[in-house]
Amino acid sequence: MKLYGHPISGNAHRAEALLGILGQDFENIVVNLPAGEHKHPEFLAMNPLGQVPVLVDGDVVLRDSSAILIYLARKYDATNQWLPTDALAQAKVQEWLSVAVNEIARGPFTVRAIKVIGMKADLAEAQSRTDALFSQLFEPHLAAQDWLVGDQPTIADLACYGYIARVTDGDYSLDAYPAINAWLARVEAIDGFTPLGKAADVFAALKSA
Repeated sequence: MKLYGHPISGNAHRAEALLGILGQDFENIVVNLPAGEHKHPEFLAMNPLGQVPVLVDGDVVLRDSSAILIYLARKYDATNQWLPTDALAQAKVQEWLSVAVNEIARGPFTVRAIKVIGMKADLAEAQSRTDALFSQLFEPHLAAQDWLVGDQPTIADLACYGYIARVTDGDYSLDAYPAINAWLARVEAIDGFTPLGKAADVFAALKSA
């Protein structure tokens, strides 16, 4: 398998994290985003949207992080832990996958991206969205249970982890959210899981490579 991504990308990290947890061998290919490699014809042939991640598994090419998580969980997790087979549990996982690509993208992701990559967006609005998302959804939910769905981690936790954990890269404090912080620690303690690096550390490592 080959995973095309970038170490600054929370979306790519979701796929990388699950591959590590499942113990799958794969080639982690860094796409040079600052150089525009994701807009080159070779990459666009795999993903016309010009976005990471892309997973290549034999003849299978997948271009969406949620789709990649579902594919990996269903194909390579014999325990069905990471994507439960129960209809209600699957629906609950999908609820959080939707949050990951909608509310998290408009909130924590944007707060981080404004600071880290100079994204043009309204910081006050992104911070307000993040405040509401954390205080109204994540904090009360995680104060009542350890994981987003059921009593063990699923791909829902992996999908939501990255941009919440690293919203601090955007000078946003998580100090007011003890349940979220405890959940982040639980995710990072999962066997085989590699945390998403802090932006400053990622850029320093890339510069010295």
